[in-house]
Amino acid sequence: MTFYKYQGTGNDFVIVDNRLQTIDKNNTKRIAQICDRRFGIGADGFILLENAENVDFRMVYYNADGNESTMCGNGGRCIVAFAQFLNIIETETEFIAIDGLHKAKIEDGLVHLEMQDVSEIESFENHLFLDTGSPHHVELVTNIDTFDVKSNGSRIRYGQPYNEAGSNVNFVEQISDNHFAVRTYERGVEDETLSCGTGVTAVAIAMHNSEKTQNETIRLKTQGGELKVTFHSDTKGYNTIWLIGPAQQVFKGDIEW
Repeated sequence: MTFYKYQGTGNDFVIVDNRLQTIDKNNTKRIAQICDRRFGIGADGFILLENAENVDFRMVYYNADGNESTMCGNGGRCIVAFAQFLNIIETETEFIAIDGLHKAKIEDGLVHLEMQDVSEIESFENHLFLDTGSPHHVELVTNIDTFDVKSNGSRIRYGQPYNEAGSNVNFVEQISDNHFAVRTYERGVEDETLSCGTGVTAVAIAMHNSEKTQNETIRLKTQGGELKVTFHSDTKGYNTIWLIGPAQQVFKGDIEW
């Protein structure tokens, strides 16, 4: 199997061109092995690019545990860069993912990915919860650089009300009016990742919704680099949401499937 390794602000993925349907998608054990950082290639997720009717391609996304999962924002940006590399697209595209249709474009070396509209945001005493293609718990903390993301994230991820289904967990500290530091514990990876695209999207919307900022262009500082989220808000919620950042091919190789 020929594979490509991509990363978007440190969130890394093994991506495979599966337009000829050569990959057994039910072999979750093998997918998990490939994502293992000691016994495989190593990645936060595994992505297949496939043919789809009426759009440029289909994105099929698996978490590092080998299970097909909900939408991955950075993975979506990386597969757009991969589609350009394969000459499937030029600078603009429409593709289908598990959460529906996505538009994307590549400008000045950055991948702009349009995310799904968000109409429901739940506010609690010390956090917010919303779905940006994947479920996200958003919580403000202090001293984020020394915060224990793994232990606190795993406790929240498996606790009430999330239980077995779980939620991704984002810890946030405000840097300035429209700039926030974010660290994310991702379900399926069961650890902190250097960046999470649907996570920073959730944080940007949550910070605006909770009136921490009035801006509709939000900068997000992750452990792996800077991302930007833009959106429009009205009485119905949030729409025209774009996740913007770099996506880079790291290397190409072959591995026995």
